[in-house]
Amino acid sequence: METEPDRPTRPPLSPQPPGVPRWVAMFYDPASTSWRPGAESPDRTPVLYAIGEMAQVKRARGDEVAVALWGPKDGEWHRYDASPAAVAVAAEASPPPGDGAARPGHAKLAERMEDRRHQVLMAGLSKAGLYDLAPDDVTAVRTLVDQVDEATLRRVAHWMALAGGPVG
Repeated sequence: METEPDRPTRPPLSPQPPGVPRWVAMFYDPASTSWRPGAESPDRTPVLYAIGEMAQVKRARGDEVAVALWGPKDGEWHRYDASPAAVAVAAEASPPPGDGAARPGHAKLAERMEDRRHQVLMAGLSKAGLYDLAPDDVTAVRTLVDQVDEATLRRVAHWMALAGGPVG
């Protein structure tokens, strides 16, 4: 009699989060066989960002990723598609509310991401030995922060650190 190789089993469906409807990412923990909230916000954008970041970390560790995305729909809880493709598309689209008002939390997330990119670039410049920036340099930094994603800025900062390192 042949035995089947160990295959990961699908976790049970995520339970609805407690409380009032808001955006919640529920992650499955196989060790405890339970679902736990991994991120929550009144705005969808930070939760989608957190799903992407947490999934990347879990995969890097070799863990399987099971996530459920819950959010409001007509004032009630609704489970949304949390597949990587759906999350990426939703994160890109993430339309503002119908009344044209800004999404709560969106400006704060954008500002935090901009600050992170600025810190990455300034750290790279410091490692390259550039501390006193001229006005043109400040403008160039602002342009890069506004137009380049964080992963690319990290790469540029790495190059600067190598350029400013000991010669040998």
